[in-house]
Formats: sequence, C-alpha cells, structure tokens
Amino acid sequence: MNIICMRSYKSANIIETLLCRRYLSDFLFVPKCEPTKDSYLLKLKDFIDNHDNICVLTGAGISTESGIPDYRSEGVGLYARSNHKPVLYKDFCNSDAIRRRYWARNYIGWPRFSSIKPNNTHKILTKLENANKIRYIITQNVDNLHTKAGSKKVIELHGTAFRVMCLNCNERICRYYLQDIFDRINPNMTVTSQMIRPDGDVELTQEQVEEFKVPICEKCDGILKPDIIFFGDNVPRKIVENIKYNIEHSDSLLIIGTTLTTFSSYRIALQANNIGKPIAILNIGKTRVDNLAKIKVEGRCSNVLSKIYSMLN
Repeated sequence: MNIICMRSYKSANIIETLLCRRYLSDFLFVPKCEPTKDSYLLKLKDFIDNHDNICVLTGAGISTESGIPDYRSEGVGLYARSNHKPVLYKDFCNSDAIRRRYWARNYIGWPRFSSIKPNNTHKILTKLENANKIRYIITQNVDNLHTKAGSKKVIELHGTAFRVMCLNCNERICRYYLQDIFDRINPNMTVTSQMIRPDGDVELTQEQVEEFKVPICEKCDGILKPDIIFFGDNVPRKIVENIKYNIEHSDSLLIIGTTLTTFSSYRIALQANNIGKPIAILNIGKTRVDNLAKIKVEGRCSNVLSKIYSMLN
C-alpha cells in the first residue's frame, strides 16, 4: 500500500497556523483539579518502577494540554460547551450533504490540527518506551501526537486523522495530500477558524459549506473517508486481536487521560482485570473502572508524570 504525502498550504492557512500556535500550550480544555498529593505520586511511581512490560491506554485527556479539546470533560469538554454531536458512520456513508459538510469543516481545521505539538505526557511516555518500560501504547486519540513525540510502539484504537481511506477499494492516502487536492479544487474557500474540535474539524455556516467540492478516490472513484472509527462503526478485528495479544503478554495496564466511556476502550480494562493484570489510573475525574484499579491518581497528566519521571530509577 503506497501512501503519498505532500505538504503544501495556501498562504492564508499558513498564517492562521502561525497565529494559532500561541494557543497550543494553554490549558483552556483541561478540567480543574486539586494538586496531586505526594502519597499518590509515590504510589504511581512505585507502580511504574515495579513493572517492566506495561501496556498504556491513553485518551483525549492527555491531548487537552496540547490545545485539543475532548468531548466529555466537565465544564470544558465539547459536550459541555455546545450541543454538537459527532457524525455517525452510517450518515457519512449515506449522505453527500453530510460528507460535504464534514470535509469542509475538516479542511478548515486541518492546518491548525495538524500543526499541534506533543506535550510532556507524550514525551515522557516516549522516554519510558525507550527505557523498555512500556510494551505498547494503545491510544483512542486520532491526533498522531504519540508518533510525533517519537513513540514507535503505538496501536491506534480509533485510527488516525492523518490518513484517508476509500470506502470502495480501501486505498489509503496521506491527509496532507488530500489537503493539496482540496486547495486545488476549492480556490475560493478562504474561511479561517480558531475554534477546533476533538477530531480536528471546526464550525461553519451552511452557506460556507454549500459550494465546497469534495474529491473522489483517484484509483476507483469511491468515497473518501478519514481513516478513523466514527461513532457507530466497529474497530477492525485485526486491531482488537492485536490489543488482546499485547494485554495478555504485558505485566500491567496504565490508563491515562480517559474515562473509558466508549466500550472499545472499556473492554480493554475489563480484559486486563479478567486475566489478573494490575491496573493503575491517572485521570481527572471518575472512570468506568475506578473500582478495578490498584491505584487511582487524579491530576493533570503532564504535571503528575513529570514529577514521577524525575523520581524513577
């Protein structure tokens, strides 16, 4: 499978990207929390210190510190700030209008979304991977930030926004390449936006969407879709089996920045618990498996992990 990747933007999009970089280190989308007690830091430090084959399960809560909002965080998540609901898989497949709206919003949001940088959580997990503490990082995020941080052992549970697939022939292309096509066939689309959603799209009016042109697969004329799992879609069996294998051959599960609301992530924690793998959780707020965890720590992910990493052997 050949992935073509080209990176060019309209000058207006470059300017917008540069202007938006000042937002990337903000904690606008991080929920409020109390400082983490030293006793809890030490417990999590000992958990990491005492395991050398950890599977790490990450969610949107680790990317909020990079400037990407999540869906469900109290007060700051997308659901708390709007009545927006993500597009459903069946609706995307069945409606030209819904696909046009989705891709128009995604096109405007892409320059900023694709330029977002990893934060200390991603970087410390890479360091732990390089120190042979981590077996695999299983991420629900589609933002590619683990890979940008240098992690190699990453399973993308819900796919990636940085790749596009054809629903007909299953051809994959790079999202940057698709942006070049969008630029070429939509020369008059000059809308910009500083708002961003968890999957990288933005809010546009119906008038702004109506004239937007969406390309088809260059190989078979099929429908193009981001290579991510939309609501109502299923995680591919190959990925499910890969995760199951690595959980079984790990010595523990560390859950970071997720409430495990989606069943695809929840069942990973259940699997680990059912086969006796110890579980530790780092998250702001409750998760679905707090009762299964050996250790539960509440706090800002990068702050907690930075302190723990400085204490590790």
